[in-house]
Amino acid sequence: MPRRDATALLRKLREFAADPFACHAWALPLVGRPDRFRIRQGDWRAVVFIVRAEDAVIVEQIDHKREAYR
Repeated sequence: MPRRDATALLRKLREFAADPFACHAWALPLVGRPDRFRIRQGDWRAVVFIVRAEDAVIVEQIDHKREAYR
């Protein structure tokens, strides 16, 4: 992953974790997967899981967009 994309994705992950229920243009819920969201940065995707009982956000995977949804 290029450094520029890694830095921007990390910034987005921190912003999402600070307020996961706010409206983020680059974070969308995954269809059919409750409490999971996709965060976009260029050609890279992060799938995050919100654990409501523990008030936590867990990064499940970070992959190139061609591999992220397989």
